[in-house]
Amino acid sequence: MKTFDYTVKDELGIHARPAGLLVKEAKNFTSKITIKKGEKEVDATRVMAVMALGVKQGETVTVNVDGADEDAAVAALKAFFEKEL
Repeated sequence: MKTFDYTVKDELGIHARPAGLLVKEAKNFTSKITIKKGEKEVDATRVMAVMALGVKQGETVTVNVDGADEDAAVAALKAFFEKEL
């Protein structure tokens, strides 16, 4: 399993548009990808679950990637966060 933290820079946080784009990106991989905020952890391939985390600007989430293509998934997700949010 690979893990990385990301502090949300976007002033709107992870709202509908970036949540949808994140889910689309996560679905490109076979690895299990989850996002955790505090004690709450959700499947990164489910839009409503990601939005339900209620992530706001300045908050940090932990992204967990576990599976055969985890290196590629981590690289793609890190690039996604730096570009999109």
